[in-house]
Amino acid sequence: MAAFVDLNLTNCKDVKKLQSMIEMAAHLGYSTVAVNHVYEFESKKMEIGKPISTKELFSTPPTVQGKCRPIKILTRLTIIASDPSHCNVLRSTSPSTRLYDIVAVFPKTEKLFHAACTSIDVDLICINVTEKSPFFFRRPPINAAIQRGIFFELVYTPAIKDSTLRRYTISNALSLMQVCKGKNIIISSGAERALEMRGPYDIATLGLLFGLTEGIAKAAISTNCRSAVLHGETRKTAFGVVYTVKKTCLEEEEAEPVCKKAKKS
Repeated sequence: MAAFVDLNLTNCKDVKKLQSMIEMAAHLGYSTVAVNHVYEFESKKMEIGKPISTKELFSTPPTVQGKCRPIKILTRLTIIASDPSHCNVLRSTSPSTRLYDIVAVFPKTEKLFHAACTSIDVDLICINVTEKSPFFFRRPPINAAIQRGIFFELVYTPAIKDSTLRRYTISNALSLMQVCKGKNIIISSGAERALEMRGPYDIATLGLLFGLTEGIAKAAISTNCRSAVLHGETRKTAFGVVYTVKKTCLEEEEAEPVCKKAKKS
């Protein structure tokens, strides 16, 4: 059975409201959730606060429906960036980002979207779903983000609130799918209250409207989310990854110098 994940529960000052969302997530069958702390810079200098602690919410987290283990609660930082200076806090050496399990950026311009895909050290890139995208999605930056292990997030809550927002959500999602072909996509709720949340199988069905296949839609709320969390762990603990690839016999023969081949013949 897949472990379902929702990486976007909006943080709010009302602790009881946040508790009810986490309890609803556990009841719906989500094994992991992330409390999202959103910062929109009104000035160039803005301090990033500490994330809310799990102990502040529950002494014992609620048990996941159908499983015998408690729900896992992560912390997430999302920066709404409309100017390049807003991304300075997202540097890998920034102490603020290391306090959070997941770091996301919501780029408002095409230049910032390109920078997020190619150079900014984040785990998620948020896709605008509340209005028509102000720029076209281009293949080179999106392929660069996929190679870097960065995921694109689609939020479904606006699509169930209003017919106009639903149209924008589906339109922007389809535009993204034409370029990324369903790779590195996650679907989150972005819920501000418990009643806005939906079950994982309902969201997998909704993913079909976004241009996803059934398997990719299910991965967007399970395995892809897990990969994004692991990317965040790597971002906090390592500056790079070294991996080995075993060469095939054909590759070894092609790499052999010509002089040795001549001696053998």
